[in-house]
Amino acid sequence: MNILVTGAAGFIGSHLSEALLSLGYHVRGIDQIEHSPYRSIKEDNLKKIMGHPEFEWLAADLLSVDLEGFVHEADVVFHLAGLAGVRNSWGPSFADYLQANVLLTQKILEACKNSSKLKKLIYASSSSVYGGGTGSYSTENSPTRPISPYGLTKLAGEQICYIYYKQFGVPYTALRYFTVYGPRQRPDMGFHKFMKAALLSQPLTIYGNGEQKRDFTYVIDLIQANISAMNYSRHGSVFNVGGIETTSVNDVVRKIERLSGKKLQITYLPEQPGDPFATSADISRARAELRYSPAFSLDEGMAEQWSYISGLYQPTKEHG
Repeated sequence: MNILVTGAAGFIGSHLSEALLSLGYHVRGIDQIEHSPYRSIKEDNLKKIMGHPEFEWLAADLLSVDLEGFVHEADVVFHLAGLAGVRNSWGPSFADYLQANVLLTQKILEACKNSSKLKKLIYASSSSVYGGGTGSYSTENSPTRPISPYGLTKLAGEQICYIYYKQFGVPYTALRYFTVYGPRQRPDMGFHKFMKAALLSQPLTIYGNGEQKRDFTYVIDLIQANISAMNYSRHGSVFNVGGIETTSVNDVVRKIERLSGKKLQITYLPEQPGDPFATSADISRARAELRYSPAFSLDEGMAEQWSYISGLYQPTKEHG
């Protein structure tokens, strides 16, 4: 099969592309690199697959490139590209989130609706569609009440997928990701920031009291959910994808202190608008229908990410 992956140079997209290639698929990856603040990291993410005979790479702005040809050649499309991050989605930045998460999704769906070859579109959604949370498990039928502009744009993307499914038969499945971590995680994400601070003995800021909880999903488990969704015969559905454990931010800090052998220098600041207090995924539907079974404990996954961060920021003489 020919598979198109948007956001292929990113944290999740690069892992997914590698997994698909290992299964023998032909993968075409598209991503915006040139103007990305994480250009060097994205380039590093692709190192393992850039020379692969079944991997085609296109560095392009998805909003401006003609996607029709790429989509029409694909049996499966994984739409992972978008603008992430709750805290940056307020104010003037909201226009960028609308472009990257809503208008781009609609553009891809327009291309998908005219494809006679497409077997599945997998849309990467987020637990942010649920809103704040109080610690109770979110099922796919829980109310979707985002508390951030980012969450709103991801929910809008889901709903646009549903519209195109109902009106044009676009065969999509949406996956709601719960706090994904692991090697190649973006520098603006929690575990990456925390581990870098520990490795380089830098001060760290935590918003809130640290007792807020997250359902942490290891990236390799998430990839398995995506591949299962690709082979899922039904369309027009949504699944939670979470991990094995729900843990507080303060517990994560203690785990990183054990990994690093250092005490983190933490400053606690007030909570930020749009940050949920707790996220917790009910994954029973994914277990039953996708045969999704997360395998990595938080300790195992964090050890893998610590190894990655240590290699990425290996202390030099200037760091002491």
